[in-house]
Amino acid sequence: MSALRALGAAPGDEVHVMVLAALPEVVRGDDLPAMLTDAAVAVGLAPGDVLAVAQKVVSKAEGRVVRLADVAPGAEARHLADETGKDPALCEVILGESRKVVRRRRSLLVCETHHGLVCANAGVDASNAPDGTVVLLPLDPDASARRIQRALSQAAGGRVGVVITDTHGRAFRRGLVNVAVGVAGFDPVMDHRGGRDGEGRMLVATDQALGDEIAAAAGMLIGKSSGRPAALVRGLVTAPAPGTARDLVRREDQDVFRARVDDDGVVM
Repeated sequence: MSALRALGAAPGDEVHVMVLAALPEVVRGDDLPAMLTDAAVAVGLAPGDVLAVAQKVVSKAEGRVVRLADVAPGAEARHLADETGKDPALCEVILGESRKVVRRRRSLLVCETHHGLVCANAGVDASNAPDGTVVLLPLDPDASARRIQRALSQAAGGRVGVVITDTHGRAFRRGLVNVAVGVAGFDPVMDHRGGRDGEGRMLVATDQALGDEIAAAAGMLIGKSSGRPAALVRGLVTAPAPGTARDLVRREDQDVFRARVDDDGVVM
């Protein structure tokens, strides 16, 4: 168990992050909500808790695994493979998961997924997957989170939140950080606008990405190869809401990194 100071909480309050027991290898058709509920109950699941679970096991349970040998790359994928050095079959899968390619640099592809997420390779990943296969993001990560959330809340006898996490890079920052790609049971953005800072000044542009903070905290403890893909976060006050990770994605018309700029760097 690891204890972290709760953001915005009263002095002395703590948030506890408890890694759940290892799960057996998850395959298509497994009842993942039941598996996670059993593991959470074993550490004392209670109303108000938030479960963070790695996207990879959610995708595996939902059959979002593709054998590259079964993929027939089209002309666009073959052209992209020539430019990036990637496997043409992999390029075909990435393009199929992408609304559009946002940036391309040598072998790096940053894509906007059909969910609206902007990430490397549209979230297509070969790590912790059988040889010759790749794992895709869930078709609807929020819906996946809701299914898990219903099972947990029923077992707890009250509202439990769920965050489905994935590792993403960030503009102007090194390294990967776990972020929320699916949310259920709480509002993942805390709007502090209209409040006051420590000097009494009104806050005018302060949204706290609570869903991403939960994902990042859990990501420090649920390693990629540990076999323990979920953690329970306790002691954090969350606002009851249906929840959606889409609230954490900046709209393109507000995104200066994807916008066109003039020669002086001013957004057009």
